[in-house]
Amino acid sequence: MKYPFKHIVLFSCIILVVSLSVVSCQEDVTPKPAAKLRLEYPEPVYKKTIIDLPFSFEKNELASNIKTRKIAGDASYGLNLEYPRLKGTVYLTYKAIHNSEEKLISYLRDAQNFTQEHTQKADEIFSDLYENPEKKVYGMFYEVGGNAASQSQFYVTDSVNHFLTGSLYFYTKPNYDSIYPAADYLKNDIRHIMETIDWK
Repeated sequence: MKYPFKHIVLFSCIILVVSLSVVSCQEDVTPKPAAKLRLEYPEPVYKKTIIDLPFSFEKNELASNIKTRKIAGDASYGLNLEYPRLKGTVYLTYKAIHNSEEKLISYLRDAQNFTQEHTQKADEIFSDLYENPEKKVYGMFYEVGGNAASQSQFYVTDSVNHFLTGSLYFYTKPNYDSIYPAADYLKNDIRHIMETIDWK
């Protein structure tokens, strides 16, 4: 069966138009960077705490609620720095050593074991030694990566009379991706607490 020439030309034009429209409608696919939640927090403003405890430090004004409590035991105290805007709290626990090497070793072991308990959920744990001989403050800072319950922890001591531990917790189920901006911000606050400890 023969087709008239004009039908062949018309059919060829239709194929050409369809082909061009299909090709021209395709866009180059470019991968997009992974999206991250953009949360901005104010520049920290630190002020010295005025508390009736055997130590003092500088805290961020963003920590609007401070709760202290006496813990059963020999000169032990708890102090909570609450960050309502970030939905987190830094828990501090102070214990007196009274020049007891046995107590110091026990407190050090407890602090280190507490961090190791997070290894099941943590992707990684970074430790950073801290020393300030002038103020007699020696300790360790831990940063915990992954979906652990606490993302930052520390302990400091003068090795003779004082021992202080701290840990950061959020009010939500641990999801490292969603809490990372707040955890990163509060990590700096915790380091600042360590660096500004003054024993009384």
